[in-house]
Amino acid sequence: MSQLSQRPTDPIVGESHHHESAFGHVTGAALYTDDLVGRLAGVLHAYPVQSTQAHAKLNSVDIAPAYEVPGVIRVITAADIPGVNDQGVKHDEPMLPVDEVMFFGQPIVWILGNDLEAAKAGAAAVTVDYEPLPSLVSVRDAIEAESFHGIQPVIDKGDATGAFADAAHVFEGEFEFAGQEHFYLETQASLAQVDESGQIFVQCSTQHPTETQDIVSHVLGVPAHEVTVQCLRMGGGFGGKEMQPHGYAALAALGAKLTGRPVRLRLNRTLDITMTGKRHGFHSSWKIGFTAEGKILALDATLTADGGWSLDLSEPVLTRAMCHIDNAYWVPNIRVAGRIAKCNKTSQTAFRGFGGPQGMLVMEDILGRVAPKLGLSARELRRRNFYSAGQDTPYYQPVRHPERMEAAWDQVVSTAEVEAREAEIDQFNAGSENVKRAIALTPVKFGISFNLTAFNQGGALVLVYKDGSVLVTHGGTEMGQGLHMKMLQVAATTLGVPLSTVRLAPTRTDKVPNTSATAASSGTDLNGGAVKDACEQILGRLTQVAAGILGAPAHEVSVTRGIVSALSSKKTITWEELINAAYFQRIQLSASGFYRTEGLHWDLSIMTGEPFKYFAYGVAASEVEVNRFDGSYRLRRVDIVHDVGDSLSPLIDLGQIEGGFVQGAGWLTLEDLRWDESDKPSRGRLATQAASTYKIPSFSEAPEVFNVSLLDKAHEEGAVYGSKAVGEPPLMLAFSVREALRNAVAAFGSETFGAHGPSVELASPATPEAVFWAIESVRSPVISDAAASGDAVAATAAEGLSVPS
Repeated sequence: MSQLSQRPTDPIVGESHHHESAFGHVTGAALYTDDLVGRLAGVLHAYPVQSTQAHAKLNSVDIAPAYEVPGVIRVITAADIPGVNDQGVKHDEPMLPVDEVMFFGQPIVWILGNDLEAAKAGAAAVTVDYEPLPSLVSVRDAIEAESFHGIQPVIDKGDATGAFADAAHVFEGEFEFAGQEHFYLETQASLAQVDESGQIFVQCSTQHPTETQDIVSHVLGVPAHEVTVQCLRMGGGFGGKEMQPHGYAALAALGAKLTGRPVRLRLNRTLDITMTGKRHGFHSSWKIGFTAEGKILALDATLTADGGWSLDLSEPVLTRAMCHIDNAYWVPNIRVAGRIAKCNKTSQTAFRGFGGPQGMLVMEDILGRVAPKLGLSARELRRRNFYSAGQDTPYYQPVRHPERMEAAWDQVVSTAEVEAREAEIDQFNAGSENVKRAIALTPVKFGISFNLTAFNQGGALVLVYKDGSVLVTHGGTEMGQGLHMKMLQVAATTLGVPLSTVRLAPTRTDKVPNTSATAASSGTDLNGGAVKDACEQILGRLTQVAAGILGAPAHEVSVTRGIVSALSSKKTITWEELINAAYFQRIQLSASGFYRTEGLHWDLSIMTGEPFKYFAYGVAASEVEVNRFDGSYRLRRVDIVHDVGDSLSPLIDLGQIEGGFVQGAGWLTLEDLRWDESDKPSRGRLATQAASTYKIPSFSEAPEVFNVSLLDKAHEEGAVYGSKAVGEPPLMLAFSVREALRNAVAAFGSETFGAHGPSVELASPATPEAVFWAIESVRSPVISDAAASGDAVAATAAEGLSVPS
């Protein structure tokens, strides 16, 4: 067992502890970026002037009227940027437009006012003269216009074309599915100030402080050492604060530089939704071949990511989607082509799963659709195609521990009594004409590490004070996921001290430099490895001191729960006594730790290598009840078995599994982003820009029975204390909800189509409306044709129903 993964006796890791800020969260004592404004004097407030065109030339922007508004101090335009006018990593994303706007809602200029109302009034006074240009709003528009940007990678393994000739069954289809709004509780927020020496201090709600520092640095045209970024905590991130905060932080910093006063920039909910990127929607076309036994023989697919107006992180999102199209299934012959549609809407960005859910959804949709055509239940078809020992992925990475996938599957089938419940559901459905129930199982195999190998590094700073107390700063950010608690447990375990001995400091770029984003589910792996490394450096020095005091060899010394002992000594001392002795011996009591993930290699040009340290596995069984009259549904029960390795903090992990699942269910069944695709002046406007029009899950959508278990005997060699990442993989467990809805829809046509029901095409998100039309399609061929064409009027007429005007 590796030193990184081996646990000492009586460790703090593995214990269940609440979130380190839990009491602060529920009492309101926990501070967020915008809470800090009241601690500063003379703060200016920023508000944007947004584009009212999806795509247009900027003929002129008259800012003079804004200065006539009382309380307006400064109007910031592109001409005020002293450095590089770009807020992206691909240098294709001007922070402020010079002569062209690219999406409806894009900020054109920003107003700084003594208060927010003055800034709003100033923004309303600005006049903009546009020359409208042709715009592409949907991914279909972009495909038709061949509007693409960025790379167009291809995965090609085996001989897909030749394999189709040998296939007993071949199916083809298309599938387009929507993106998702992050809808974090705390919107984008930055607070910038400049001290007497010109040092810029930015408090920011960011998942990537180092990159925020980089963008602020090059926008202002100053070296990075003049910029310090701190993230106290975030009220949610979900990937939406990996790239998106940088431009807002830079704007606040620029305002502070120009005025000499602190600048606060916080987006309200409508501004946040209309200006920031979403999860990428995708269009897919596919062809799949099976053997006579129902084994996948070949897959040929094209994935088109809806990238929006600039690249942002679309390229790595696309490649991760391509690398996850196999999900948990072996595909011996495969060709996957990827491309990124360039559209006139928000630049889409990272979102929990980072493309993995989109790729996996394509495969799960395919299997759900073709299972009835193969005369198999979807559950059986999925189980037949699991990876087995010795097989590798489409990009040639061996799949380690595939038996864990089978173990999780079998455990769910057994503990959730799936077979008995399937019989009960069949009996219920036979006696119920208008309400049907169904259950579905889906697996998850998700790769853990950043696509770009260089990002797989983390840092930490550990300080031990003379009284024995410990202060830890690491490069990860806390967005509610419990990372800080896990780092406290790692530090306490490594040093051998009680948890109360260790405290976390806010994440800052002047304490831990050049860190990676807290993303890709790698926060614990990277920062935990770095914290452990720093603690081990300190402990290595301390054991020499302890050896002298205890009269024993240094290798025998151990520290457990604050008591220092050695095998060959009857004497013990306390941790505090050891630290005191070390101080007087002039022993360094601090260390900078570092960790990099070993064994990774990736060639993007040919899409081959081993980009992931390991795979996280999971299985979910979801049962739904669907009403045919309106397509409404209830999520009756969910059973999950998920692989988190040896959990560092089981209570935190269970919360992440539950939360990830519910967020995934929201994406797949409720959250319906709608852009105006008409030819009216409002073309390109996001219509779903508030909680009143964009539905996220609430308690009423949570499962009535929710059973979550962690997979036993799942130690992960080579990861910090044998644990596995848990942030993203559980989101994909929600595929089971969508597949259960598909099975319930099929149940309405089982009398006509036989035991396995019809092949059901289900929109995503599978909103009640979408479920209703899917039900109608299996009940009437006429309705099916009309619904498939999107003609709701014809479909309802065929059913003898009426459509409200």
